[in-house]
Amino acid sequence: MPGTIPKRRFGRADEEVSILGLGGAHVARNESDRDAVALVRLAVDEGVTFLDNAWEYHEGRAEELYGKALQDGYRERVFLMTKHHGRDRETALRHLDESLKRMRTDVIDLWQFHEIIYEDDPEMIFARGGAIEAAVEAKEAGKVRYIGFTGHKDPRILRKMLDHAFEWDSVQMPLNVLDANFRSFQDDLVGELVGRGIAVLAMKTMAAGGVLETGAISVEEGLNYVWSLPVTTIVSGMHSPEILQENVRAARSYTAMNRDEREEIAERVRSAAETGEYERYKSARDFDSRHGRELHEDG
Repeated sequence: MPGTIPKRRFGRADEEVSILGLGGAHVARNESDRDAVALVRLAVDEGVTFLDNAWEYHEGRAEELYGKALQDGYRERVFLMTKHHGRDRETALRHLDESLKRMRTDVIDLWQFHEIIYEDDPEMIFARGGAIEAAVEAKEAGKVRYIGFTGHKDPRILRKMLDHAFEWDSVQMPLNVLDANFRSFQDDLVGELVGRGIAVLAMKTMAAGGVLETGAISVEEGLNYVWSLPVTTIVSGMHSPEILQENVRAARSYTAMNRDEREEIAERVRSAAETGEYERYKSARDFDSRHGRELHEDG
């Protein structure tokens, strides 16, 4: 029998997804296609319904692995998300067609603009002939169901996307116990997103390992802290069955923290968090995709 994981509503939409999501980039770290496919199917069998991916992950292999894994009835059991790096209409539509082909599906549930991390990304996307036109076309054609965007650098840049007159369905961003102290996505954006019915998708809940490097909290405490925020799901990098099962157990045993409990945990890491040292993706370019760097001639 399939396992179960708690679910939450996807923004304003009348559907729910699991509070634990599977990150496609980590799945593709498996050298064996067989192991990767087995990991995806194990996640779904355990109750994970939210699947994350991106057009550029591992030069397309991550999406191809999902295409293999989501045969035999598995596609119908998941909410499939992928991201793209198109900033103009033509590039975005090309990325979409390639993603659909790789993942062997006719429709992507959630299609997100990836890595909104440069000051002019929003301007490029909303310019005449920009990629926002591709998003509208794709949704009208039934190739995608929902539209969102991601970013890990600065909440101020994501706000530029929100300021445009577009009905976003989701925003994916770093949320963790460190975040409140440096360029805080939690403080600057979460409340507005919830108020607008936009699904909040959490990523980097361990701050790419930074949370654990502080030595102040456990994995389970870190996950519970984020689940206690008004997030729809946590996108988690899980490259092995052991890590998957550990996170599944955490999701099933999750109990909401009240404000005092969250503040107590945040206080433990405050001194380490204030400089941003443990959230380097907010300030260092080595966490960013080469596609974005090349597009912006930034190394």
